[in-house]
Amino acid sequence: MDFELTKEQQMIRQMVKDFAKAEIAPLAQTIDEQAVFPAKTFQKMGELGFMGIPFPEKYGGSGGDTISYALAVEEIGKQCASTGLSYAAAVSLGASPLYYFGTEEQKMDHLVPLASGTALGSFGLTEPNAGSDAKGTKTKAVKDGQEYVISGEKCWITNANFARTIIVTAVSAQDENGRPIISAFIVEKGQKGLTITNPYDKMGVRGSDTAEIILDGVRVPVQNILGDPAKGFKQFLYTLDGGRISIAALSVGIAQAALDASLSHAKERKQFGQTLSSFQAIQFKLADMAMQIELARQMVWKAAWLKDHGKPFTKEAAYAKLFASEMATKASLDAVQIHGGTGYMKECGVERLVRDAKLMEIGEGTSEIQRLVIARQLLA
Repeated sequence: MDFELTKEQQMIRQMVKDFAKAEIAPLAQTIDEQAVFPAKTFQKMGELGFMGIPFPEKYGGSGGDTISYALAVEEIGKQCASTGLSYAAAVSLGASPLYYFGTEEQKMDHLVPLASGTALGSFGLTEPNAGSDAKGTKTKAVKDGQEYVISGEKCWITNANFARTIIVTAVSAQDENGRPIISAFIVEKGQKGLTITNPYDKMGVRGSDTAEIILDGVRVPVQNILGDPAKGFKQFLYTLDGGRISIAALSVGIAQAALDASLSHAKERKQFGQTLSSFQAIQFKLADMAMQIELARQMVWKAAWLKDHGKPFTKEAAYAKLFASEMATKASLDAVQIHGGTGYMKECGVERLVRDAKLMEIGEGTSEIQRLVIARQLLA
C-alpha cells in the first residue's frame, strides 16, 4: 500500500489549494458572521470540476478518485469549514448514492447535473427521533399504483434549501418478521407537499445550509426508488462510510488551519523578551498538533485507498472519522490557548475553528457511534 501521491493527485490538490486561498479564504469570516451560504463559490467550483472529482467523465465528473476528493475537502475546509462541509455533503451524500446505486437513467437525469456542478444534491436521513438510531425512521412511503406517497419529517439536512435533488429514506414495507424495510427515494425540488425551511441558529459551520424537510404526501414515481427497495438501509450505511472519509478529511483541514495559525503567531508574538516559539511548553503543543494531524491524514488516505480498490473500509473510515474529528477539536482549542486573549477574539479566526470542529464529532455518526462501529467490526 503506497501513499505517495500521484502527479494527478498532487495537481488536483494544488489547484484546489490555490482556489481556496484566493476565492474562499477572503469570505470565510463573513460567511460565519452572517450565516450565508456561498452559492457563487459553489458555482465556481462546479465550473472548475471540483463537484465531480470522484465520478467518471461519462456522468459529468472529473474521473478522479477518493484520495483526490479527500485532498480537495481538506484544502477547502482549511480555509472555510462551512464551505467544506457543504462541499463534502454535496459529493458524498448528494451525488455518491446516485453513482453507486442508481440506474443508468437515474444517473443521466440526476447525477450528471450534480457531478458537472450545475446543481447540488442533498441526503435526507436524520429525523427528530432517528439520528444515530437510523432504524427508528418514521417517514413512510406508501405505494399507490405507479407512485409512492411519502410523508414524514427530516431534520439537520445539509444543502436542502439549495438542492435540485434530495434523496430521502422512508419505511416502504415490512419483512417477514415484521421489521421495517427502509428504501431510498429520489425527490426533486418543487414537488407538491415538499416544504424546506431553515429554522436553525448554529454554533459553528454557520454558512453551511442546514434545513428541515417536511414531506406531506409527496408523490414520486416508482422509477425514483434508488437501488434495491429492500436494501435502502445497507445502501445508506455504505453512503455514510464514504461520507465519514470526507468528514475526517474536513477535520484534518480545520486542524491544519489551527496549526498554521499557531505556528505563525508563536513565531511573531513576544513575551518575556522572546518569541512564544522559544518556550518548550508551546513547542510541545505545536509538535503534538503536527503529529496528530499527520496521523489523521494518513488514516484518511488509507480509508480512501481501500475504498478506491474495492476493499472493505468501514472500520478504517470510522477510525479516520473518530480520530480526526476529536483531534481537530483539541487542535483548535490548543490554537486558542497558544493565541491567548487574542485567540478568544472573533477577528483572530481561531475561535471559529473550535466552533466548526465540534460538529465533526457529531455529524455523520457521533464519536460514540464510531466506537460502536469499530467494536462491531473487531468482534465480527
